[in-house]
Amino acid sequence: MSMAGNLRKVGGLRKVGGLRKVARLARRRPRVDLSHPARSPLGTAVVNCVTYREGVREPERDLVDAVRRIRKSDDGFVWLGLHEPSELEFADIAELFDLHPLAVEDAVHAHQRPKIERYGQTLFAVLKTVCYVEHAELTATSEIVDTGEIMVFVGHDFVITVRHGRHGSLGPVRENLEAAPEQLAKGPAAVLHAIADSVVDDYLTVIDEVQGDIDEVETDVFAQTGARADPGRIYQLKRELLQLKRAVVPLSRPVLELAGRPFPVVPPEIQAYFRDVSDHLLRAAEQIAAFDELLNSILQAHLAQVTVAQNEDMRKITAWAAIVAVPTMGCGVYGMNFDHMPELHWRFGYPFVLGVIAVICFGVYRGFKRNGWL
Repeated sequence: MSMAGNLRKVGGLRKVGGLRKVARLARRRPRVDLSHPARSPLGTAVVNCVTYREGVREPERDLVDAVRRIRKSDDGFVWLGLHEPSELEFADIAELFDLHPLAVEDAVHAHQRPKIERYGQTLFAVLKTVCYVEHAELTATSEIVDTGEIMVFVGHDFVITVRHGRHGSLGPVRENLEAAPEQLAKGPAAVLHAIADSVVDDYLTVIDEVQGDIDEVETDVFAQTGARADPGRIYQLKRELLQLKRAVVPLSRPVLELAGRPFPVVPPEIQAYFRDVSDHLLRAAEQIAAFDELLNSILQAHLAQVTVAQNEDMRKITAWAAIVAVPTMGCGVYGMNFDHMPELHWRFGYPFVLGVIAVICFGVYRGFKRNGWL
């Protein structure tokens, strides 16, 4: 029986016998680490399910009693973490917490635009997570930014997080919150803020890493062999930067609304924290815009260098063609079958003509060299 099934039974608080049965099953089940970032060892999408009262984590053996106390006395909340759940796995949870079908569909299928929506007394947030992909060498096909998603349902007495992707584990966020019970005691909105703050901090971390790649490309482009640099790396950086932009920019307005617009599940003391997140998000968006402009400038500089290099090559080719034209013209004249040619019957005529051609070629070479064509 999955933990979601246990929570489903908790929803029927009137069935005391059922609660006792669930409690016995929970005591008989071997203890497992539900905070692992991968899928639950229970074989379901549940990664973690914990109750908090006054900012303190309730022991697992009192889980059923804690949830019953939350439902009856309006004290504390449940934090349920899921990783890529299927529709079947999420159906009972959605019914238990009365989640809107549209929000449930978005949470299950993912690939949503960052947003924050309100469904009655429940707040639904979609956050794009990003991760920097380490690479030994930047190429035209290097993957630099990997993206995922975190969906957060926030109610009066629950927080449900649905994570999609290989990264963005919320284990560190949970540990930090549990280390600050006074913050966790502020309710589910504090969890939403902690998740948003962690996601935005990851944006800034990835931006710093991407800046290193941009600096590397910029150094290569403005080196002496910059004209031979691979422009595909610049385009790849712009494509990866576009993924980062799609994660950061659409989130600016929803976070700003959380900081200023009243929501039933977001108390005023938490809104001040969202203003700080909004400032960090604005900084990230500005840096991404600056990087995009810088990459455009680097690309234009590279194209200009290629044009200059081509002009220099053409000047060298033209100079050597002019030098080669001197012996070609001389030999062409003496190759004609005329009886009366200059110095035709002179014993030293042949070396004399070759000497004249050599002197002229040397003079032309010196002239081009002095003018920077060679």
